[in-house]
Amino acid sequence: MKKYLNFSLGYAVAAMAGGVFYREFTKWNGFTGVTALGKVHTHLFALGMMVFLFVALFAAHADLKAQKTFRLFLCLYNIGLPLTAAMLIVRGIPQVLGVSLSAGASAAVSGIAGIGHILVGTGLVLLLVSLKKTAKN
Repeated sequence: MKKYLNFSLGYAVAAMAGGVFYREFTKWNGFTGVTALGKVHTHLFALGMMVFLFVALFAAHADLKAQKTFRLFLCLYNIGLPLTAAMLIVRGIPQVLGVSLSAGASAAVSGIAGIGHILVGTGLVLLLVSLKKTAKN
């Protein structure tokens, strides 16, 4: 359980750092529009901190780590979520600076962000399967 609370804390700290960076970076550059940087904070809080708080609660009452699908969830999810957040930052900084990415660079960022989202989605499905298997036992 402590491991999952540490994940939750790590994502919470990263979410707060992302929120402060968004606020200060846009203020410093005089940017008032919508940017992908604003989504880093909420992605990390909701998908990082909250998910691992729920995992910690379930882990306190069941042996989740015994499930192979749960171990796979941990791996995929903890690769996918930081990858997604990093691509939001990579997309958001040029938006704030008013720099347009080339078509190839934009496609690459979108593709990598898509891979991150696929990993997060797959991880969530694996978590739900793990919880279902644990509930049967």
